Amino acid sequence: MATHNLNRSSFGDSKNAGNLIPLEEAHSLLNEWVPNERLRLHMKQVAANMKAWAMEKENADEQTALKWELAGLLHDADWEKYPDDHCRIIIEELERRNTDPDVIRCIASHGPNYFGVEPVSKMDKMIYAIDELSGFVHAAALIRPTRYDGLEPKSVLKRLKTPSFAAQVSREDINDAISRIDISLEELIYFIIDHQKDVD
Repeated sequence: MATHNLNRSSFGDSKNAGNLIPLEEAHSLLNEWVPNERLRLHMKQVAANMKAWAMEKENADEQTALKWELAGLLHDADWEKYPDDHCRIIIEELERRNTDPDVIRCIASHGPNYFGVEPVSKMDKMIYAIDELSGFVHAAALIRPTRYDGLEPKSVLKRLKTPSFAAQVSREDINDAISRIDISLEELIYFIIDHQKDVD
């Protein structure tokens, strides 16, 4: 049973397709809602990975890449302020701002086991795959003297097999997410290392 079940499968209004809030506005919302710098960094890292994936792997145009980036940037925006209503509040806020439903649905599907919304589009599936793994890769980097410099996927994979390391990260979710996309776990780890190492 999904712990934060949204109990809905429709998000946003189709007439708002193409409506994207400016990045400055998204960052302003983030700064207002998320005092925790580490959590803000996580969302910026997921956003960087999502944007890079859209552009490099999906040949996305600028508007589409912005959709992916916004979904990554705002997916946990309500987690710190409204933990009991996580995902519900940011979804309602973006609906109030007449945001493209693709962005809202992507955010709603970033944790199917929690929110009860299955990832359908490639964007949905990639935020699910990138979210937990991004945080795990960052944790693996932080314990190294050289941080991201020289960090190899095999080192991250080894940590994944150690249940006590970053124990809050669900290995089950990571494996489930990887099973839904056409890239190996090792390849995605390499991609994430490469694209979030310089995010601050």
